[in-house]
Amino acid sequence: CILHWVDGPPRVSDKVAHRQSARVGSAIKLPCPVEGDPPPLIMWTKDGRNIHSGWIRFRILRMGLKIKEVEVDDTGTYICKATNGFGSVNINYTLIVITETGTGGGTGLLPLVRPRFTQPAKMRKRVIARPVGSSVRLKCMASGNPRPEIAWLKDDRLLTEQEVGEGRQKKWTLSLRNLTPEQSGRYTCRVFNRAGEINATYKVEVIQRTNSKPVLTGTHPVNTTVDYGGTTSFQCKVRSDVKPVIQWLKRVESNEESRYNSTIEVGDHRFVVLPTGEVWSRPDGSYLNKLLITRAKEEDAGMYICLGANTMGYSFRSAFLTVLPDTKPPITPMFSPAYSSLPWPVIIGIPAGIVFIFGTVLLWFCQSRKHCPPTSAPAAAAQVLQSSHRTPHRERDRGCVAPSSISSSPEKDYMGSLNYEEYLAQQQLLLSQGGPTIAPKIYPKIYTDIHTHTHSHVDGKVHQHQHIHFQC
Repeated sequence: CILHWVDGPPRVSDKVAHRQSARVGSAIKLPCPVEGDPPPLIMWTKDGRNIHSGWIRFRILRMGLKIKEVEVDDTGTYICKATNGFGSVNINYTLIVITETGTGGGTGLLPLVRPRFTQPAKMRKRVIARPVGSSVRLKCMASGNPRPEIAWLKDDRLLTEQEVGEGRQKKWTLSLRNLTPEQSGRYTCRVFNRAGEINATYKVEVIQRTNSKPVLTGTHPVNTTVDYGGTTSFQCKVRSDVKPVIQWLKRVESNEESRYNSTIEVGDHRFVVLPTGEVWSRPDGSYLNKLLITRAKEEDAGMYICLGANTMGYSFRSAFLTVLPDTKPPITPMFSPAYSSLPWPVIIGIPAGIVFIFGTVLLWFCQSRKHCPPTSAPAAAAQVLQSSHRTPHRERDRGCVAPSSISSSPEKDYMGSLNYEEYLAQQQLLLSQGGPTIAPKIYPKIYTDIHTHTHSHVDGKVHQHQHIHFQC
């Protein structure tokens, strides 16, 4: 079958042993196996007192209570109370602390341990200033074996139960309420057992209310210099009968008024109110506040004012902040502002179009170089003769003229190797015989080789001629 979970009060989900025991110095965990929907809130008590984070050896876990370094005084009744919106349930425990002799509640044969303060962090503030009519709590929580005793003294005089009053209800804390100037003095707690003694002293100063305005103490705030992009702070100390309001202001220059939505006028100048952090109470009775400036820029430079106020008035003090100029070179943008406003397709398309047009013109120019007008054979031969004094070379061209017959007979094809003088002689011979002259033949593609030959004869004459070879 399928069980459907329904909302209801918390319930115990497992069996528990209501009687627990532990040896002195050991650790023990008291379980609290409860469940519910919605999940319950767990709270532990010992002998009717709520267990909280101030019980340094006690730790409330999700499913129980853990006690470290068990002491004889931990003996008692513990209750785990689980509560949700539908109800609550309790689990009761009786804890017995066992000594070396096997009995609970005595010191047995355990070694003596001199007292020690278990919460020194809560005892750091030893000078306390409070106004008339307020209250103060002095703590001296300690442990040892056997469990130590505590006595309170004022100015080295033991306080009576009437003077201690409510403070006697909590063994390790002295509570002084509705303070009067006569209660100012040095309060000492003496913690002792058979193994030794320790003590701690607090100085309590009850300040008479004088209904005066706050006073800025010390030299703060002071003029400060910071690097561009750096971090610095101003601090302000104010003495007041009651907790004052501390506010930071920055003077607005004449050219900066448009930057701020709201300003206030103090004297002949206008100021902008800056965000303010928490006001801290100091042991000497004064109050402290800090203004933090991060990533300092040029516009952060100027005059700052710390203003302390209460119901009786206000006091203020000013200081100047200097921001050193930025030494890093400015970053040059890759594109000018004119180009940066253009869309990317235009920026990419313009260079691409220029390259395309240039390539088209270049292709047309190369194609046009391959076509030149046909020339007559004499003109071509003359051009070759004019270049006969240059270094022999091979060139490729179209439309050049070669002396050849239309037929491909061997007799006429050999004309391709004639020079200009031999060609003229051949033409004159054909004319004298009455035959037709050889028409020049135009080749679409011709490779031309020019060879110069020099012949020396026996009679000392030197004859030089050229051979021009044409090949389609």
